[in-house]
Amino acid sequence: MADFGEILEAIGDFGIFQKLVLFALCFPNLILPFHFASLVFNHADTNHHCNTDWILHIDPNLTKEEQLNLTVPRLPDGSISGCEMYMPVNWNLTAIREYGLNETTTCTDGWVHNDTIYEATIVTDFDLVCDKANLFRGAQTVMLAGILVGALLFGPFSESFGRKRTTQIPMVLMLIFTVVTGLSPNIEVYITSQFFVGLSYGGFRVNCIILATEWIGVTQRSYAACLSQELGALGQVIFLAVVYFVRDWRKAQFIMAGPIGFVLLYIWFIPESARWLLDRGRTTEAKELIQKAAKINKRSIPDSLVEKVLKEKTVERGGIKLLFTSHVLRKYFLIITFGWCALNLAYYSLSLNVGRFGLDIFLNQLIFGLAELPVHFLCMWLLETVGRKASLMGSLLLGGFFCLLILAVPQGNNIALIALATTGRFLMNAAGSICNVYVQELFPTSIRQTATGLGITASRVASMLAPVLNVLEIYHYSIPTVVFSSLALASGALAFLLPETRRTELPDSIEEAEGTRKPKNTNHTTGDCEDIQATKL
Repeated sequence: MADFGEILEAIGDFGIFQKLVLFALCFPNLILPFHFASLVFNHADTNHHCNTDWILHIDPNLTKEEQLNLTVPRLPDGSISGCEMYMPVNWNLTAIREYGLNETTTCTDGWVHNDTIYEATIVTDFDLVCDKANLFRGAQTVMLAGILVGALLFGPFSESFGRKRTTQIPMVLMLIFTVVTGLSPNIEVYITSQFFVGLSYGGFRVNCIILATEWIGVTQRSYAACLSQELGALGQVIFLAVVYFVRDWRKAQFIMAGPIGFVLLYIWFIPESARWLLDRGRTTEAKELIQKAAKINKRSIPDSLVEKVLKEKTVERGGIKLLFTSHVLRKYFLIITFGWCALNLAYYSLSLNVGRFGLDIFLNQLIFGLAELPVHFLCMWLLETVGRKASLMGSLLLGGFFCLLILAVPQGNNIALIALATTGRFLMNAAGSICNVYVQELFPTSIRQTATGLGITASRVASMLAPVLNVLEIYHYSIPTVVFSSLALASGALAFLLPETRRTELPDSIEEAEGTRKPKNTNHTTGDCEDIQATKL
């Protein structure tokens, strides 16, 4: 079979066809951060207290302050209790003022929420306070669990049923359950719908980048992963504007559903990966797509090359078994996954601390979104200039080093601490983009999606461990920083064992991925018409 890199060269490796596919697959990443950001805004706590309107039947002219002073006990710090009230009595107001109320009880008539930032959140609508306070934290965990399941489920699913189907199905699920979330009558329905939103999120993210990458040539391959990440950062800023002007969580959900509905209008026209079709032996379908791409790019493809495409290729099957029976691929997988887990653990551990700027929630969100915008543009340049291995090693080693420097700064020097932590977070974010590109170039088409899905699943587990790691600061403030910094440094050093894959064609077989097939030189033309010799690893 003809090398697919030759086919891409003939039809145009980054023409109009590829740009349309790339934009169509990356655009949803502008919307996906809405769901993550909504975890912050939908679950925002409120300044609540028990509903004590019973006393207004005795004297309806009481001011709010007088009502609370008479009916709600005070905490040791002087603030009013949010979960207790004085037992209602049938006394007159004079007796209540003279003798006071002493017997307390839980909130028998519901709560009053005094949050002036939002019109409504799930906390106010479902009274997720006091003994139910942990339920909204459970909803966050459930959504993250859904992302794990989505990555684990749709990765192997894609190897059998194709990249196209596993980008379409998650978007359908996301639209349905985004609307269901907005219509939730209770917290149980909300949590269930959030699981399926997370599942669709994880399923789409793991597939869209690979589908786009498999159509793009070697010189612009990093665009697929980095552009999707860039739009994700921009999505955080856009969602901030939505929530700032629409402070009702249900309305925000329906606004989120609008762009997803737009995606569903065109997602059915996304082409399948011709590389995957060839790998599955479906050469006739692959030929039709290749000819269609050549036509859109206004290129002609030689008949001799088309004939080569029609030659049958041995279909490699085995999935996870192939990944772990090959000692070379197993080594690559363990190293890249270890790095992915280390950077996620560091990124989320830092995020939980860097976010405490003492500013309002909207400004914090703006800072986070704007800080991430330049990262992925930098990655695009680094990946094509210094290569994958050097970029990954540099970002992990420098990131781990800056995180360790946090321990050398006095705890009272907040500006220096924030600067170092933000720099570390910046570099870990960059390492994440690099891993998204690197992992696709290390594994053959038959198990590329499986390896990516398993890697993302492991990295998500690591991100969920970040809050647990931060709890260890109760024993000593340095423990979390030492742990995630050391892991980042170790993973950066191990990345030295990975091969360089810059400007090499994606491997289509186990032999190519292992480097045991005879190298084949391919000339690719860059923007300055420079001939570059690409050698498969």
